[in-house]
Amino acid sequence: MVVSARATIRPPAPSKVKILATADQLFYQEGIHTVGVDRIIAGARVTKATFYKHYRSKDLLIIAYVEGRDRQVRDWFAQQEAAHDDPRDIARALVDSINEQAVSPGFHGDPFINAAAQFADETDPVRVAVTAHRDWYADRIEELFRQIGHPRPGDAADDLILARDGAMAGGYVGDAIAAGAALHRALDRILAEV
Repeated sequence: MVVSARATIRPPAPSKVKILATADQLFYQEGIHTVGVDRIIAGARVTKATFYKHYRSKDLLIIAYVEGRDRQVRDWFAQQEAAHDDPRDIARALVDSINEQAVSPGFHGDPFINAAAQFADETDPVRVAVTAHRDWYADRIEELFRQIGHPRPGDAADDLILARDGAMAGGYVGDAIAAGAALHRALDRILAEV
């Protein structure tokens, strides 16, 4: 009897999901290094044995956090591609989404930049995961501008990502409305080059 791969895939255990969800919230709100394993265990309402069964170390949980955030961004792009035929609409939706995040309660900037700032060693597995996300993101934005027909899609992607990073930082430590308006203007200038 042949068993399909689909039949062997199991959803993660509810306790594993709770641990990651708790860590995601605490890491983002308070910082990765300031949140200890005991705090995550208490917040997730699991035992220490359950924590270590699913995540052998805090480092593995941190990587799962970064990879989970990466998956959210990739899923967002997939949803937008399914909903929009015009790549310009996806670019505008991206900027709108960043603005919505920046003005939402509890916004603390970009989770990937925040994670990278806490791990100075570029060879650290957390930094490697952040870099993998940033590389994918840059490639995805460049492809978006290629689809739009921008004459220099790589430059356009660099410009938008720099504006996005600035808007995320400005939205956290400054005026989120002004940062969002500046990000919209940056996208408008980039699209006007097409």
